[in-house]
Amino acid sequence: MSLRSKALGVVLGAGAAGVTLALAFGVGCGGRAVQGGTVKLSPVESQALRAPTAFASISDKKERSRALFLEASRVMLHPRCVNCHPAGDSPTQGDAFQLHDPPVVRGPEDQGVPGLECTSCHQEKNAELARVPGAPKWHLAPKVMAWQGRTPQSLCEQLKDPARNGGKSLAEIVEHSAHDELVGWGWKPGADRVPAPGTQAEFGALVAAWVKDGAECPREESRP
Repeated sequence: MSLRSKALGVVLGAGAAGVTLALAFGVGCGGRAVQGGTVKLSPVESQALRAPTAFASISDKKERSRALFLEASRVMLHPRCVNCHPAGDSPTQGDAFQLHDPPVVRGPEDQGVPGLECTSCHQEKNAELARVPGAPKWHLAPKVMAWQGRTPQSLCEQLKDPARNGGKSLAEIVEHSAHDELVGWGWKPGADRVPAPGTQAEFGALVAAWVKDGAECPREESRP
């Protein structure tokens, strides 16, 4: 694993040593208690995702839903996703969220400005020699859908709000997560970019399980 991958794993808090899940009461190195017990999960590498079955030991449905979202948030708050969900008018790039080079702006339709639209450079697949990423319908998420700087809780609340999620129902969010081609680029970014953890199918399964268990949002202090 490269030094950059290791550093990214530390930032996302998902290294092999992360065997406990922060959920409810009392912060500590060994995790947080959940209704009198500590939920322990199997170790996972920074580039892997836990399956929904890994959370079956959490008997409280609401707590299980919160835990599932925390795991899914490791994808949504990964640079491959956040770079296209910026808080400002320009996309970011790389693992450190540098401003897009060359300079570009989102434009009125989140697809760039006339003469310098996103698809002027970004085609329907990666241009490997030029190192330009690509996927169908390449564009920025609307500013109201910005994920940059979000906590898992605030991201969850935003994702459930049709006014801030593109007008989607929870069922449509599941479908979008599991099958959208632009979302899928996060796992096949090309060049030397670090992909999002797991696979799109695994991510979609986590989102579906989160919705099935009530689409509960983590507490503000919770982190994956």
